Amino acid sequence: MQTQKVGYIRVSTVDQRTERQLEGIELDKVFTDKASGRDTNREQLDELLSYIRQGDTVIVHSMDRLARNLEDLRRIVQLITEKGSSVSFIKENLTFTGDDSPMANLMLNVMGAFAEFERSLIKERQREGIALAKQRGVYKGRKKALSTEDVEQLKARVAAGEAKAKIARDLGISRETLYQYLRAEA
Repeated sequence: MQTQKVGYIRVSTVDQRTERQLEGIELDKVFTDKASGRDTNREQLDELLSYIRQGDTVIVHSMDRLARNLEDLRRIVQLITEKGSSVSFIKENLTFTGDDSPMANLMLNVMGAFAEFERSLIKERQREGIALAKQRGVYKGRKKALSTEDVEQLKARVAAGEAKAKIARDLGISRETLYQYLRAEA
């Protein structure tokens, strides 16, 4: 059985570009998610975890692309290594195989904690900026992802029994955003 180099790419929004993450690295297969890293409910991540086999290497640009909190990062790395695969993080220059030394485990925890800390700082700065904008009366909120026509199309397709994940992909939104539109209209 031939082992493979499998890439995982994640960007947070649909309009962000993915090219730079694993540029120049030869890979047998690539899984790409355009979703937040705040949780692990990501379609392509699930497919990657189902796809990999013993001896494969999962290659990720950096730890924060795989997960934004330490608990999720540790769990995903463990899922990969329990399958007999390894995971390599390019930016951090770290590889985990499941037979890792205490030092490797320390590095995973420290670097994962930094990613989680960075995410917390981003959210804090965002909240502060929104609060200041509201005080000045200039905060308008986030632009709606879908037009009124798109929302009507979404509702019609859901009513027709079409898979919500497919509808979300077709409209360029996350499943959670799709559910928010459905809840808002209920």
